[in-house]
Amino acid sequence: MIKPKIFQVNGTEYTVRPAKVSDAPALAELRLQIDGETEHFDRVQGEDLIDEGEFKELILLDTSIPNHLFLVAEVEGNLVGFSRCEGSHLKRIKHQVEFGVGVIKEFWGLKIGQALLSQSILWAHHQGLVKMTLKVIETNKSAIYVYKKYEFEIEGILKKHKRLSDGHYYNTLIMSRFFS
Repeated sequence: MIKPKIFQVNGTEYTVRPAKVSDAPALAELRLQIDGETEHFDRVQGEDLIDEGEFKELILLDTSIPNHLFLVAEVEGNLVGFSRCEGSHLKRIKHQVEFGVGVIKEFWGLKIGQALLSQSILWAHHQGLVKMTLKVIETNKSAIYVYKKYEFEIEGILKKHKRLSDGHYYNTLIMSRFFS
C-alpha cells in the first residue's frame, strides 16, 4: 500500500496519496479541466465524461484489486493531478499495468507528474509486476524525456493515431518499463 508522501518544489508543497471515495467530486471536475487544457489526451473537453458516481466506483474498484492503483496529487487541500495504473485479471497479462497521468496546467513544472510516476513505479516494483506501459503523443517532448529518465523505452509506434486541432495526424508512442 502506498502511503501519502509530501513533496516540495519551488516553494510549493504537495502530497501524493491514494485516491479516496471522497475525492470523486473533485476528480470529475479535475479530469474535465485537464482535458480542456491540453491535446496530449485522447479526449477533447466534455468527451467521455466520468461523473462523481463513476469515479466513486472506479476508486472502490482500484482499492480492491491488487494490480490497480489510483493516486492523486493535492496542493492545499485541492486536487491538482492524478494517475492510475490498471492491470488485468487475465493470467497471461496479469504481470503488467498501464499507467496514465494528468496534472492541471497551472501546476506544470512542479514535477507533480514525476512524483505520481515515481510512486507508481515503486508500487509496481513492490507488487512484483514485470512491466509498466503507457502511451504518449509524439509532440509531448517533455513527457517523453521524463519517461526515458525513469527507464521507459519506446516499444512501438501507433502511426497517425491522433488528429489534433491543427488538422494534422500525429503518432502515439507506446513506452514501457521492465522490472525484471
